[in-house]
Order: sequence, then C-alpha cells, then structure tokens
Amino acid sequence: MDGMKEQIEQVDVREKGRGADGKPISLDRRLFMQLLAFGGCGDPAPLIEALAAADVPGVLYVDVNDPQGVALLTFAEEADFFVDWLRPFLNQPPFSELAPKSEYTMFGRTYAIGYESDLEQTLITRPKQRVCDPALPWVIWYPLRRKGDFEQLSAEEQRTILMEHGGIGRAFGRAGYGHDIRLACHGMDKHDNDFVVGLVGPQLHPLSAIVQRMRKTKQTSMYLERLGPFFVGKAVWQNMGNGA
Repeated sequence: MDGMKEQIEQVDVREKGRGADGKPISLDRRLFMQLLAFGGCGDPAPLIEALAAADVPGVLYVDVNDPQGVALLTFAEEADFFVDWLRPFLNQPPFSELAPKSEYTMFGRTYAIGYESDLEQTLITRPKQRVCDPALPWVIWYPLRRKGDFEQLSAEEQRTILMEHGGIGRAFGRAGYGHDIRLACHGMDKHDNDFVVGLVGPQLHPLSAIVQRMRKTKQTSMYLERLGPFFVGKAVWQNMGNGA
C-alpha cells in the first residue's frame, strides 16, 4: 500500500523468566493438568489398581462432598496425552462404569509471570511435586474468571494487585499450611474461565482459610467475575509417572 510494508507481529509463545544475572530467559515447555470428577464410586480400590497398573501420572481424590465421588487429576507436557492415551484408558472399566460430573472438569496449563529464575522448576517440576506430595493430601480445586476491567488497568496497577494476592499464598506456604498450583485455561474452558487454581496442604482448614483471606484482596473483591465450582477432596493415590 503506497510502498508501505505490512507490519507483521512477531509471535513468541515461549514462557519467559529472568535469570540470576537479571537477563531474560525462556522455555518452550509447560505442563497441562486436567481434573475429571466422577460419581457412583463406592470403593476407589479398583480405580487405584487400574491407575497403578497403567502407571498413570496423576492423583486420585475422594470427594468430601459426595460419599461416592472421586476425581482424577492427570498431567503431561503434551496435550496429545489427554486424547491419544488418557481418553481410551478412561473409556474402559473401571472408569467407564462411573458417572462423569462434567461441572467439575478443569483443564489448564502452567505459565510463567516473567520474573522466575528457574522456569523448568516453576513450570514442570514443582507442580508435579506439590500434587504428588504425600504430606499434602488435601486439595481445593476451582476455576475463576476475571472481569474485563482488570485487563484495562496499567501494568503497574495489575502488578500491585497481583502482589497482594500472591503475598497471601507465599505467607501460608512459608508457614507450611498450603501451596498453590496456578494454571491458565484461556480458550480451553467451556465456561470461558481464565485460570484454574489448586490449593494443596496437609490439612483442609488452612486451605479454606486461604480462600477466606483472598476474599478481602482487591483482585477478588473488585476484579473477579466468577469463582468456582469448588472441588474439595483428599488424595488416596499419587504418582509422578515415568521420568519424573
């Protein structure tokens, strides 16, 4: 057009961080995690046997709010795992005999904020270690969607709001009460949620206290459009999988 060259945006989907020397670093790896809930399970033992025999990377939870409820968390670096391997596995007994509870389905990917100095630890190793830690069996999983107003804030305003939110999580973590797993689910959630959050800890009460404390933050009180549903459970089987 009149001799002007079209400006093409350079797309870079790698996760970004910052090394110990302050220089930018990147990593084109991430962990996909999926939670699937089921009803009609009076005894989780057959599920555990099948999962162990297949060496499924994941966690099986029993549902606090449903005496016949369970949920399966699985994870992999490649999304193909969930359709090429996990899907056929779940379409066989004993999982095919259960009743899916799709309202609790959550699927997301780990992501970096931009300041992390060890991206592999942040994106791959730490999330798997946390969900598979036998000392952290209790869990609360939930999705959330931010209001559009948040995206209109300046980068500095967003950073301040997120620091308040993140500070609470770090304080609870240092005290040994609980840790979080943060997943982005943009475009991968049927309800158009933005994030999936998992809270894991040695006991349930502190995890509930984290959610309660978060209610008072600016992000939750002013910039969240939707929160939940909440899956609350306890791990009865955990497996990091091969190569962990």
